[in-house]
Amino acid sequence: MSFIDTLVAAFKGGGDRVPLARGPASPWFFADPGGGRGPFDYHAAVRRAYLENPVAQRAVRLVAEGIAGAPLRPADPKLTALVNETSAGQSLLETLASHLLLHGNAYVQVLKDARGKPAELFALRPERVTVVAGADGWPTAYAYAVAGRQLTIPLLDEDASPNLIHIRHFHPADDHYGAGCLAAADEAVAIHNAAAEWNRQLLENAARPSGALVYDAGDGQTLTADQFDRLRDELARAFAGSGNAGRPMLLEGGLKWQSLSLSPADMDFATLKAAAARDIALAFGVPPMLLGLPGDSTYANYREANRALWRLTLLPLAAKLFAAIGEGLAPWFPDERLAIDLDRVPALSEDRERLWAQVGTADFLDADEKRALLGLPERTAARRGQTED
Repeated sequence: MSFIDTLVAAFKGGGDRVPLARGPASPWFFADPGGGRGPFDYHAAVRRAYLENPVAQRAVRLVAEGIAGAPLRPADPKLTALVNETSAGQSLLETLASHLLLHGNAYVQVLKDARGKPAELFALRPERVTVVAGADGWPTAYAYAVAGRQLTIPLLDEDASPNLIHIRHFHPADDHYGAGCLAAADEAVAIHNAAAEWNRQLLENAARPSGALVYDAGDGQTLTADQFDRLRDELARAFAGSGNAGRPMLLEGGLKWQSLSLSPADMDFATLKAAAARDIALAFGVPPMLLGLPGDSTYANYREANRALWRLTLLPLAAKLFAAIGEGLAPWFPDERLAIDLDRVPALSEDRERLWAQVGTADFLDADEKRALLGLPERTAARRGQTED
């Protein structure tokens, strides 16, 4: 090989793909929770967080519904209809955003008509989908399992068009599956739920922590077995449960009540619960103020928190969703690009107003350069389009 050929080979791109590790079915199988904790169970975590915890559910819905309701830039009407239409009663963008937050993976099945064009986009349940890897570890198909049945969906159709779009968050230790926010928030959700349950049990027991009856006869004698059993049965029958809350207790014969549990002040109950709620909000990228958590809730701070939610959470997540959907639908819509119309987002109106003012006073820019900075087409192109119409 000549020197020139060596240089060309050294700088030439391409080549075979590197092999990927074939991960297990669960994206959390590799994790060792440690500390005596069991492995992460997605179904149980979703039930604890989304179905039982108000902070986690509100955080997920705030992000998902915000993306689903955001105004889109003008694009092909067919593409916009595919994204905005509901499928099986569910909103595509809201469902995908929720799946990404909770599971870390979102799957979109591209349903096609008789002509091979996309007719519907359907979001698959991510915990039911498994990557089917080839000999080199790269995905070749996806298996969807439900009710004892398994359906294999090829990655590409006969005409090399995609059948399924996989959207995932970055996972540093897995080649096939993404890491969701729920795994990071699971401990905070458990703490918040335990605090709420402990508070409920206190209220059911008239806010009196459990304790012990201490027998001190003064002569060193103890209760007989029959006396002990009778006393225990009377306590369980007459004083246990919410129906007996607040019922007075009559003690005699050297018996006295001694509380065993710590008071709420000793456990710093309110601070513990608020800290857990803030950790949940942090994991899902929502400012705690927007969830009604304690803090500086003035109007100015609320406005800044709403802007931060859009800039730091909603826009990046929406960009990830739109980029993946646009890439998957590129065979049918090669020149289209989905994006949020920032000029029509009320929370960002002050930022856009400031940008328009700065661009408008820039005398060293011509009209077309100003329009380009604002994301608008050139005047000549706009006039050409109006003329053609």
